[in-house]
Amino acid sequence: MSSKTKIVVLHMKEIIYTVLFVILGILLLILLAVMFFPKDKETSTGTANYTPGVYTSSVTLNNMELLLEVTVDESHINSIRCSNLDETVTTMYPLFLPAVEDIADQVCETQSLENISYAEENTYTSQVILNAIDDALQKAKVDGE
Repeated sequence: MSSKTKIVVLHMKEIIYTVLFVILGILLLILLAVMFFPKDKETSTGTANYTPGVYTSSVTLNNMELLLEVTVDESHINSIRCSNLDETVTTMYPLFLPAVEDIADQVCETQSLENISYAEENTYTSQVILNAIDDALQKAKVDGE
């Protein structure tokens, strides 16, 4: 009967590399867990909850009535667009549509009507657009708030 004895030789360099890779693997798993598991996010509009849907508000430009549509879900502003914009309005007011798009992007990104920046030459138009968005959001708010 012969027994075969196996001897394992570990070099210190290999042990150090293995420990470092294990530590890096654990840190990577922690980072992924923090990034991908959602936390309770509070919207920047406070505790405002909306009734999901599409809400409209009118903007009058030189006797032409335009509708701004604000699409919301329970807690977010999803999109803002001008619904009945025809070629006459875009010709007579070429800066109106870019102003709506710029403000819509900022509002959807920040979820708030506060601290919206706009060009100095669009001050009046931007204020009219912001008032129309605010009017539509007031219609969207859940009763009792």
